[in-house]
Amino acid sequence: MTAHEHLVTRRGRRSGVTTMVAIHSTALGPAVGGCRLKPYTGLTQAVDDVLRLSAAMTAKCAVAGLPFGGGKSVIALEPGRVLSPRERRDVLLDHADLVAEFGGTYLAGPDVGTGPADMQVLREVSAFAFCTPESAGGTGSSSGPTAVGVLAALRAAATAVFGSADMADRRVVVSGYGSVGAHLAASLQRAGADIVVSDIDPAKRAEAEQRGLSWAEPEKALTLTADVVIPAAVGGVLSAETPLDTPLVVGPANNQLTGDAVADDLAARGVLWVPDYVASAGGILYTLSREAEGLDNDAALGRVETIEKTVTDLLAAAKANATTPLREAAALAGRRLTAGSPSGGFSETREHVG
Repeated sequence: MTAHEHLVTRRGRRSGVTTMVAIHSTALGPAVGGCRLKPYTGLTQAVDDVLRLSAAMTAKCAVAGLPFGGGKSVIALEPGRVLSPRERRDVLLDHADLVAEFGGTYLAGPDVGTGPADMQVLREVSAFAFCTPESAGGTGSSSGPTAVGVLAALRAAATAVFGSADMADRRVVVSGYGSVGAHLAASLQRAGADIVVSDIDPAKRAEAEQRGLSWAEPEKALTLTADVVIPAAVGGVLSAETPLDTPLVVGPANNQLTGDAVADDLAARGVLWVPDYVASAGGILYTLSREAEGLDNDAALGRVETIEKTVTDLLAAAKANATTPLREAAALAGRRLTAGSPSGGFSETREHVG
C-alpha cells in the first residue's frame, strides 16, 4: 500500500477544535471516507486513527471496484467534552471549511459520531458531502445498505464454512447494537438465528430484550461460543490473544484487527475472518451508486449484493493459494491501484496549520 498523499490538521477558527483530513490515495478517483467525531486523548491518537481509516478506505473502494480513492476525516474532541447544539454547529462548519479546501479531491460522509443532519451542515460550506437527509434530496443514513452488504458477505462465508448460507438455528453474536448492528440483528432474527447482542450503552439492553434478543456484556461478547461473531462497534478488538470460540467472524466494524498478522493467527486457529473493508463496503457502494452515478434504489442495492460474489472469489483464491482472505483482498486492491495509477506510487505531504 502506498504512503498517504495528504494529511492536513487545522484548529477551527469558530470552535477551536482540531479537525483533520487524510487522503490516502486518489489513484482511482477522488478520495471518499466518513467524518468521525469523537474524543481522543491527544493529537497523535487522532492522527493515527485518520491515517489508518483512510488507508482502509482505499482498499475498500479498490476491492469493491469503485472509481474512487480512500480518505477520512476526524474531528478530535477533548475527552469528556460534550458539545452544545451551537458548539456542534461551529465545529461542523470549521470542518466544512477544511473539506472545501480540497476542492472535491476528498468527499465526506457520516461516520462514528456524525449523521445525515451533520452532512447537511457541511453542505452549507462545501458541496463535497454525501448522505444528507432524504428530505434534503440525499440518500440519508447508509446503515441499511451497510447491513445488506454484511449479510451478502455472510452468505458467502457461511456457505464456505457450513456448506449453506441458511442461518436458521445458528447462534450469532452481534457486538455493537448501533444502527448497523440493529439492522443485522433484526435481519438474522427473521432468518431464524439465535441472536445475542451487546453494546457499551447499557440502555440498549431493554430495547434488545424487548425484541426477543439475548444480551451479553461487551467485554464477554467476542468470546462467547457461537457459530458467527459479528463485530459491529469499534475497531482494534481482535488480537492474537482474543479467545474466540467461533469458526466465522464477519462484520462492519472498521479496523477490527490490532494488526494484519492477526489474520494469519486466526486462520491457524481455524477461524475464517472476512476482511472488514470488504464486508462493510455496502454503505459506500450504495451511496456512490445513488449520488455519484444516479442509479435508483434497486439498482444501487443490486450493486451492494455483489459483495457476496466478491467474498466468494476471495475465499476461493485464499484456498487455492493457501493464503488468507486478507492477503487476497490486499493483493486485489494492489493490482487495481497499480493499474489505475500512471506512476504506480505516491509521495506523502503533510501540513499542520494552527
